[in-house]
Amino acid sequence: MSSVIVTGASGFVGQHLCRYLVSQGYRVRAAMRTYKRGWAVCDQVEVGTIDNDTDWHSALEGMDTVIHLAARVHVMQESEADPINAFRHVNVAGSCALARQAAMAGVRRLIYISSIKVNGEKTCGTPFHADDAALPEDPYGQSKWEAEQALQEIADETGLECVIIRPVLIYGSGVKGNLQRLTGLIRRRLPLPLASVNNHRSLVSIDNLTDFLRCCIDHPAAAGEVFLVSDGHDLSTPQLIRKLAAGMGLSARLVHVPVGMLRFAGRMTGRSGIIERLTGDLQVDIEKNKKLLGWKPVIDVDSALAAMVNDDPGSRS
Repeated sequence: MSSVIVTGASGFVGQHLCRYLVSQGYRVRAAMRTYKRGWAVCDQVEVGTIDNDTDWHSALEGMDTVIHLAARVHVMQESEADPINAFRHVNVAGSCALARQAAMAGVRRLIYISSIKVNGEKTCGTPFHADDAALPEDPYGQSKWEAEQALQEIADETGLECVIIRPVLIYGSGVKGNLQRLTGLIRRRLPLPLASVNNHRSLVSIDNLTDFLRCCIDHPAAAGEVFLVSDGHDLSTPQLIRKLAAGMGLSARLVHVPVGMLRFAGRMTGRSGIIERLTGDLQVDIEKNKKLLGWKPVIDVDSALAAMVNDDPGSRS
């Protein structure tokens, strides 16, 4: 089995990934900004702040594969005066420093977790494909695209195998953000004005994402490729709400409000981005994953959503 170092190991995806890889027999090392007390999943190493000056040498020693999750992530309320440079500092310069040091340390493969935002913010009838032209629309997506290009150049120069993965919205036990807020609203039985929405959104459960990452660690055909990853089953927002409610043993309380009115309200309240994610389309095609790697999702959407809401601490309050 390969020896794998996971950066960003203390985050939502990182914790799930480390546990899963250990369960599959991999030797796993967790790279943390600071040591995490009580962490008993696998070995950990402290690397500090991730930027161009991070020293990865001791962390990389003896490792075959790097899965690079650590990043400056997209935030709704940006506080930086110059967001693109803040993103580049970590997501581009920091990733390149890791890749160069990994190549020098004899690491075979680097798996870079990018973002579907590299492809764009929405689809219009045709799903995104892994080999589509990049069309990032915000500083975060732009920084991820720049990092992808820079990592491919380093791979070409050094022989380091680079695999790029662009996930869609990830969900599962412990997820934060909009999905956590949505499940809270459903659990409180509040009416949601989304019954008229007829959109299509791709999601990926943490179980499917971690299994796809496992596949990319050793599969020879993954080297040098870009992949999109999802559950392979798209949902409308009302379908998602109904499935979440069903997992809680509840019925969804959906109210019909015209989509145009929702979007107008979003513009008036400064929440157009949230309304677009609730009403617009974002679909991805994962046929490349199936044909090139022989991979298919390991859990269906209904089971994954039910598992998420039943593991939510709010379900036990």
